Amino acid sequence: MIPEFALRLICGLSIIWCLAPRAQITSGFFRIQMLLTLGLSVLLVLTSDQLKIEEAEAATVKGWVWFGGIFLALTSFLGSVLWTLERRKAGTIFVFIVALTSAGVLAFLAMNSLKTNESIPRAIADQLTAAWLIGSVTAAMLLGHWYLTATGMVLAPLIRLSQIFAAAVVLRAAMVIFGAIPVEAEQELAWSLLTLRWAGLIGPFAMAILTIRILKYRNTQSATGVLYAATTLVFMGEMASSLIQ
Repeated sequence: MIPEFALRLICGLSIIWCLAPRAQITSGFFRIQMLLTLGLSVLLVLTSDQLKIEEAEAATVKGWVWFGGIFLALTSFLGSVLWTLERRKAGTIFVFIVALTSAGVLAFLAMNSLKTNESIPRAIADQLTAAWLIGSVTAAMLLGHWYLTATGMVLAPLIRLSQIFAAAVVLRAAMVIFGAIPVEAEQELAWSLLTLRWAGLIGPFAMAILTIRILKYRNTQSATGVLYAATTLVFMGEMASSLIQ
């Protein structure tokens, strides 16, 4: 669960970097973000042996995931250096490299860890929508914190990321509704996990709308507090989803 979650977060964060209005965000934010994916990449490499893959293909799949983690760590480090030096165009190239690489590794992992009666397109969609959700809420929350340092930044980037987060919740909820996997567990345990799972979707959606409304009053601290709570709920919901599956 740990390596898969780390890979999802790397992918989700980097996708949000690509969608964010980078010209309106100071370089320091992306420098720190790429250091974050550097740490997550190291975690992915160190825990890659925990991936649950069919025994016949385990060595090959884990090897490619390990190699992908090493590559992501190197590109994240180089990207953070470029953003530190204010080389925004070159840094943007590394943003897209991290996004494409992590999405590719995540899709590869999805294809090689299919669950019962699960198709490849659905498995990939499940991984990517989960990555988008946890990445969007984490990026929005961290950007909210960044306004404490970069007080002169316009609010448009945080509003955009909050809107992307709301869209991610809707898409993830649709994925859960139309692609639900039967729960093979005791009824009491199943209902408790399902309750937690849906709390990780309904609650964050309400919080995303609340954040957007709060930002109309230019109160970034309150908005960041709401996003922090939403991040906790999303993480709990996605962990519950993994346990259900």
